[in-house]
Amino acid sequence: MGEIIKVAMPKGRIYKQAAALFREAGLSIPSDVDESRRLVISLPEIGMEFIMAKPVDVPTYVEYGVADIGIVGKDVLMEENRDVYELLDLGIARCRMSVIALPDWKPGIHQRVATKYPNVASQYFREQGQQVEVIKLNGSIELAPLIGLADRIVDMVETGRTLKENGLVEMESIFEITSRLVANRVSYRMKNGEIQAVCDALNRVIQGTGIES
Repeated sequence: MGEIIKVAMPKGRIYKQAAALFREAGLSIPSDVDESRRLVISLPEIGMEFIMAKPVDVPTYVEYGVADIGIVGKDVLMEENRDVYELLDLGIARCRMSVIALPDWKPGIHQRVATKYPNVASQYFREQGQQVEVIKLNGSIELAPLIGLADRIVDMVETGRTLKENGLVEMESIFEITSRLVANRVSYRMKNGEIQAVCDALNRVIQGTGIES
């Protein structure tokens, strides 16, 4: 039996898709894990321990080595810029990072942009040659243009339904987002066999070749 792999698993919507992918890859996560409120879940039958984390914290746990691998959205990887090794694009939790505004938005002298992703937004507008003031918010980013806090927002868009309901429109798409499998650099060397086996099993499912018999 190989070493136990500690996996930083995001709570919420990404978890369900990630768990389904793991199960399809032959890593049988018990169904009671899906509804559990435990934060550390030992799964010796598949050689894993899940650390149930807030999605934004996953790359931090992996960088500092308390988790060997983790599942994290490309949006968080871009924003947090943590020193982790990106192993695999899992192709789940698809959405995009976009610039959003009211339909009648016009560039002004002093432009303000509200976002949960200040680093991503700052870099994007710098590359566009636009001077903007970036305001960090933690929730209901769509509110900012409606109440005059900001002219535009930078946020994730999945279906676009929330934007429509609030009279907002996508102005530009910045990049496509999917969830990635990342590894701690030291763990990847020390537990290479175990981590690579998980990576290969997931990759077979993504590539549509199924579970190895």
